[in-house]
Amino acid sequence: MSAPAHGGDAVLRDDRGLVWVLAFGGIVVSASQTLVIPLLGILPTILNTSAVNASWVVTVTLLAGAVAGPVMGRLGDLYPKRNVIVVIALIMVLGSVISAVSSSLWPMIIGRALQGVGIGVIPIGIATMREVLPPARLGPAIALMSSSLGVGGALALPAAAALAQYGSWQWMFWGSAVLGLVAAAFLWFKVPLMPAAKPDGTLDIVGALGLGVGLVALLLGISKGADWGWVSPLTLAMFAVVVVAFPVWGWWVLRHRSPIVDLRVASRRPVLLTNIASVTVGMGLYAQLLIFPQVLQLPIATGHGLGQSMVAMGLWSAPAGLAMMAVSPVSGRLIGTRGPKLTLALGSIVIAVGYFAGLFLMGSTWGVMTAGIIISGGVGLAYGAMPALIMESVPSSEMGSANSVNTLMRSIGTTTSAAVLGVILTQMSADFEGLFVPSELGLRVGLVFGGVMALVAAAVASTIPPPWKSDDDVVGSDGVRSS
Repeated sequence: MSAPAHGGDAVLRDDRGLVWVLAFGGIVVSASQTLVIPLLGILPTILNTSAVNASWVVTVTLLAGAVAGPVMGRLGDLYPKRNVIVVIALIMVLGSVISAVSSSLWPMIIGRALQGVGIGVIPIGIATMREVLPPARLGPAIALMSSSLGVGGALALPAAAALAQYGSWQWMFWGSAVLGLVAAAFLWFKVPLMPAAKPDGTLDIVGALGLGVGLVALLLGISKGADWGWVSPLTLAMFAVVVVAFPVWGWWVLRHRSPIVDLRVASRRPVLLTNIASVTVGMGLYAQLLIFPQVLQLPIATGHGLGQSMVAMGLWSAPAGLAMMAVSPVSGRLIGTRGPKLTLALGSIVIAVGYFAGLFLMGSTWGVMTAGIIISGGVGLAYGAMPALIMESVPSSEMGSANSVNTLMRSIGTTTSAAVLGVILTQMSADFEGLFVPSELGLRVGLVFGGVMALVAAAVASTIPPPWKSDDDVVGSDGVRSS
């Protein structure tokens, strides 16, 4: 027997407006994540600190987003999603303001951590769509929301680079704060206020703290291992904490009546394999973000650099992110007609094609841009499919948490990729006028790594079984609940 999807009574007439408001919120918070990339070279001077300390301005945003994501997702299950998503946007605004007025390291780190919390807008936005949109609109809407991750970065990079080169770096953060306020206002007035999906639950504080400890130790060990030394006492201590923290955390949440993450749901084979594929897609995505900007900016005299300015690099990179949004309608149609499993596998293959094409195209700016567009198009297909696969196998009461965990898996993938590529490019560097720069061979090995990871994602996607079914309100890709 079938019935309308969960939230069918709340289906909106003006659902398109809601979708664009949620996507705008996703673009704003994802843009805030990448704002400081053009500042990396001058951050030590701005903050009067060392380059190693300044790198925490980037690292802390990743850590905060990883830890806060599952917590915010669970809050989105326990309380009305409109209230939670607006609060998340306002936290990001506060972080932007603090960053804008910072002149030393610690205030900037605090501000960037609060900006990192904003990434929770995306999984809760996807869960909101599942509750209020009719089935015909769900696939394309999810693909558009997922693509906001790439679009935000694509728009932020050239804008931030121009401000850093020709204006004041504080303007980046003030602009982020203003856009965040606009997004919060739109979300407040456009997202319907509906009852919580799981109103009888409570926030598992112990589980949230345990998950936070494990994630911080894991991501710090991965992201800082190259700086600290992979066999240094500090790095080994981080991984020792991981080995202890996650089993203890798992023991706790399996016994809690309203866990921060329901491991029984997460261990279902469709969900588990989708999350594994998300890690490998994240690894494949990050390679282009690290390699192509370097190819564009390295001096021509190196023999493999294209000698572009910071602003030009941002402009040549922007079409790749915009391609992700352009592909989102295609992803939505494929999800509706062929299913999210095939869409994820196809997107992963397209990513691989882009990387292997990059091996032959990296000799010109147009070639780099073309390879980036192909890769980002594949990412757009894959990112739209992953939340759809999760929704097929997760009850509505776990939707916010499950989507947040899926987003976390992508973050773990990008962090792991950054660590691996950092080792590759460091070990394959060449001396250029007294500076060590990535060699052409190192950059090519990095591209091969990204392509291979994408092929692994396609292989994992091909093994995802049909969606889990029960008497719970699990919605299939056609938007119909089975019972």
